[in-house]
Amino acid sequence: MLKINLKNILLNSLFVLTIFLADRITKIYILQLAELENTVDVYLTSYLNLYLIWNKGIAFGLFSFDDNIVYNFISLIIIVITIIILFMIIKTEGFKKYCLMSILGGSIGNVFDRIYFSAVPDFIDFHVNSYHWFVFNVADIFITLGVICLIYAEIFFNKRENEKFI
Repeated sequence: MLKINLKNILLNSLFVLTIFLADRITKIYILQLAELENTVDVYLTSYLNLYLIWNKGIAFGLFSFDDNIVYNFISLIIIVITIIILFMIIKTEGFKKYCLMSILGGSIGNVFDRIYFSAVPDFIDFHVNSYHWFVFNVADIFITLGVICLIYAEIFFNKRENEKFI
């Protein structure tokens, strides 16, 4: 049976809330900038721009459709996955738990936008010369880092645990 530790719940919630707030603050800033300037197209460096687009798809604009039924179906799937991640966090400990919380914080940020704006504002445009990566946001960074760290943990941490039994 799971022990309920209020201190851990508060710290974990603070971790997820910090990610959510970092995402919200950056998006609010970009949206206010867009409201003032009617567009966001800021050149920061030779490899990084701020360029606002509205993403109706999933990660990096994949599966973008103008059809509301498809959009709502994709949104529902994302919400269900977010809830599943929450239950996984409850049953996980250690490094993997923080990876999942990183994914959860970013996912909540993007789900909020999907519900509030019916699209997710993406604005970080990373590129090398004329080769542009997908435009993304802070929530996407945390989701991606969480997934990469989970993969790392599965490969290297589980390998050590399996070697103990051999």
